[in-house]
Amino acid sequence: MTSQEQREVDQIADRYVAEYAAADPITATYLGIDGHDHLLTDYSPDGFAAREEMTRRAFAAVEAATPVDEREQVAKEAFLERVGLQIARADAGIERSDFSVISSGLHEIRSCFDLMPHEGEEAWSNIDARLAAIPDALQGYRITLAEEAAKGNVAASRQYTEVAAQIRSWTGGGNVLRNLVAECELDGALRSQLDEHATRATRALSDFGLFLEDEMEPQGRDVEAVGREHYALASRYFLGAEIDLEQTYAWGWEELKRIEDDMTATAGLILPGSSIDEAVAHLDADPSTRIQGKEAFRDWMQELADRTVAELADVHFDIPEPVRRIECCIAPTSDGGIYYTGPSEDFSRPGRMWWSVPEGIDEFSPWREVTTVFHEGVPGHHLQIGQTAYRSESLNRWQRLMCWVSGHGEGWALYAERLMEELGYLEDPTHRLGWLDGQGLRAARVIVDIGMHLQLEIPADNPFGFHPGERWTPALGLEFMRAHARMDDPTIVFEVNRYLGWPGQAPSYKVGERIWLEARDAARAAQGSAFDLKSFHRSVLDLGPLGLDPLRAALVRG
Repeated sequence: MTSQEQREVDQIADRYVAEYAAADPITATYLGIDGHDHLLTDYSPDGFAAREEMTRRAFAAVEAATPVDEREQVAKEAFLERVGLQIARADAGIERSDFSVISSGLHEIRSCFDLMPHEGEEAWSNIDARLAAIPDALQGYRITLAEEAAKGNVAASRQYTEVAAQIRSWTGGGNVLRNLVAECELDGALRSQLDEHATRATRALSDFGLFLEDEMEPQGRDVEAVGREHYALASRYFLGAEIDLEQTYAWGWEELKRIEDDMTATAGLILPGSSIDEAVAHLDADPSTRIQGKEAFRDWMQELADRTVAELADVHFDIPEPVRRIECCIAPTSDGGIYYTGPSEDFSRPGRMWWSVPEGIDEFSPWREVTTVFHEGVPGHHLQIGQTAYRSESLNRWQRLMCWVSGHGEGWALYAERLMEELGYLEDPTHRLGWLDGQGLRAARVIVDIGMHLQLEIPADNPFGFHPGERWTPALGLEFMRAHARMDDPTIVFEVNRYLGWPGQAPSYKVGERIWLEARDAARAAQGSAFDLKSFHRSVLDLGPLGLDPLRAALVRG
């Protein structure tokens, strides 16, 4: 047994987590690290510079360290791949200027309050301190964005405009900060401070929105495509793997056609002789397939998530006891999207599945979302992330808390949906249609995301007869998604804006699933009759999160 004192890679990685949490308190809250909830992250140029220098030092130290065994070798490769790309993004000016409808320092400031405790005087004191710090934090961020813009590091104009609109929704009638402090049942000076600081923070948010419209939007890019060089780096960052972009684009067309053929056959089981859209309309017109009200829908998600954990634990997966708890929540915003946040380090805060319901939506189709619960819960994100957080005996603190690779995590979650179909959990054709609909969305994302950002030509012989021979534009991307994504229009519009502002992230789901399936097929071929699916899942999840190229290298080594 190798003593912890000999594990130089683990020691450096653990030290980096502690230092980074102190330098980035919002990240500490996301990771569930105690002691930083009363502080906000410094988004000024000096704040970014300090974190970047800290990261470079840690990278150099891990690069020079010698692993003592295979476990630490995996940890080293994971750290160098992730942190190396973080440094590459900083060198390219992306880390400071990255700004979109779904990812920015502004969104981190807004959403960190969702993960903070909301009970007791200490919790509300922390919330008050953070509310009071918002004006200065946003002022520092304004300086950073303006400095980067002067260097030519900007997002597309549309992203600034759309985020300004988000801010208006956060600060308007459904004011998220005032609604937050309204939860406080304390009286006295602290409650008065909360009200005052929420008002000042709301004003600072509104002023930041005006800054985006008046100063950043005019400097933003007119062309929303980021181009090949930027996109190639973004793709590597989100996948942890280098892929052939043109081959992946062509595969996306093939995969979407395969999925929609399967959807047509499944639609016929629901309504004989119908098309996909006719079957969907038939389901949506049936009151028995609908749930009224956000709270009722949240309760439905919670019941399904709990039941799935109970049925899979100790049968198909080893699920540690703390990971068997998950909370389903309605997000305080209405930006759109479903997402997962992991548990705190000590599991006092459970893993949570969130739904940011768009304004005006109060009716839900559970047949579409059975597979979503599997994706966000078990055996998807909650199992993978929760189990990783639990594995303190085999993973260092950076692996458990800080390492996230979209292709690994989102790819696993999409693979988990497919696994549930294989295990018979989607035998109901309505639930199967919902799963295929989600699969089709992820395949369409591959096509649109790569196509729009590289401004590729639409194949003349594409299977849908969609604008053959033309080159992708955002308008064509929106038209294509409306034709192939069966969602309400505000969500589809948000989806396309997200792709335009977050290049490379959207394909990571489907491409990640593809690589997970290839890894399983390779293990099955190598082990033959000795292959056991439960053992395969245990072994790959025990590696912890890592880029997909390091994952494949680790699996080859055995």
